Amino acid sequence: WESETSSTADTDTPEIGRWSIPVHNMRARPRTSQNLLDDSDWNMEQWLINKISDQFGRSEATAFVTGVGTDRPRGFTTYTDGTSMREQVEQVDTGVNGDFAAAPGGIDTLITALYKLKAQYRARTSWFMNRLTMGAVRLEKDSDGRSLWEPSAAAGQPASLLGYPVAPAFEDMADYTTTGALAIAVGDMGSAYQIVERQGIQVLRDPYSAKPRIEFYSTKRVGGGLINGEALKLVAFQA
Repeated sequence: WESETSSTADTDTPEIGRWSIPVHNMRARPRTSQNLLDDSDWNMEQWLINKISDQFGRSEATAFVTGVGTDRPRGFTTYTDGTSMREQVEQVDTGVNGDFAAAPGGIDTLITALYKLKAQYRARTSWFMNRLTMGAVRLEKDSDGRSLWEPSAAAGQPASLLGYPVAPAFEDMADYTTTGALAIAVGDMGSAYQIVERQGIQVLRDPYSAKPRIEFYSTKRVGGGLINGEALKLVAFQA
């Protein structure tokens, strides 16, 4: 703030800098024969490319959750517990190894995790968990015996928990039944985690290296990493 006649000075923030998220290589080399390509009454080459794309997508999804950062992206569940914006994600313990606390303790844990987020992040917040954990969350009740899970009200709309949408099942997140599992995430994932990609999938059709087979040498370069840890919270199933 300043008055009409006050002198102005440079502000301290935001500062411009460079954030490095390395990209890592993915590779696939399926083979088929030229006769099979020629004789098929459907586009087998496109089918192979679609299967490669699907498998790459699954591998990426796993890495974005649990990847160790060596030769693959670093997953958001691999960062240490804490409040450092750049290198940590704060965790909230359930108080019980591999389970929620007795009702209403389970709901209390979720409320605590949700409201550790600042208001600017809650405006774009979603819940993330796998289907096994979803089933357990749907059974949790508050002190009046009410479930705080709201099923989807219309086709194509997500269910909600505590008034915030639940993302489609993140199957690569840990099962809540494992002691210490980081099985639930809540926050603004778009602000917390950055995915970088280079040129999509590149496919080289190689009829020479494996005669009489045809190889489809397919590569993709992708990376991912935490850029704002305070936009995300994790629920740890531990005492």
